[in-house]
Amino acid sequence: MSSTTSPFPDRIELTGEGLVLRDWTEADLVAMPDLFDHADIAYWTPIVSPFDEAAARVRLDRDRQLRAEGTAVLLAITTDGRAPLGEVMLRRAPEGMEIGYAVGPAHRGQALASRAVRVMAAYAFEQLGVDQVILELEAENAASVGVAVKAGFSLLDVPLIKGEEKGRSYALQTWGLSSTT
Repeated sequence: MSSTTSPFPDRIELTGEGLVLRDWTEADLVAMPDLFDHADIAYWTPIVSPFDEAAARVRLDRDRQLRAEGTAVLLAITTDGRAPLGEVMLRRAPEGMEIGYAVGPAHRGQALASRAVRVMAAYAFEQLGVDQVILELEAENAASVGVAVKAGFSLLDVPLIKGEEKGRSYALQTWGLSSTT
């Protein structure tokens, strides 16, 4: 898609569930390594590891490119619009509109991921007119399964998505939430 047909506006700020989901900014580059440079994020997500300020710059540039292409939007998860605590993503995938997330280890245990997923799903339903959003996650990732359940998603009866990334095989389950749920 060209930027003229992008389904995503140049700037996005979503509020709800005690959160402010906002665009990543240049000022966030120094905070991103503390959020993403951890073994569990490296293991369960496609986020590069090690994750340093150079990786943060690449990620911010890629975020802007994906939004301009109409492929994905990545937003910082905050409680007040300031310090980022994690990230939530909405991406056009062959399987449908997919939501992804990562919360910095220092900020876990506050239901940030499930709240951010619900806010992003509401945006997809209300602003983009989609009927269903999905999460793709490994059954062994108990924290993500918990997020899916807490956010109201149900495991869909579809084939596993199998692949390999970072030298390890994975099998992703697809969880769905429909706009009528």
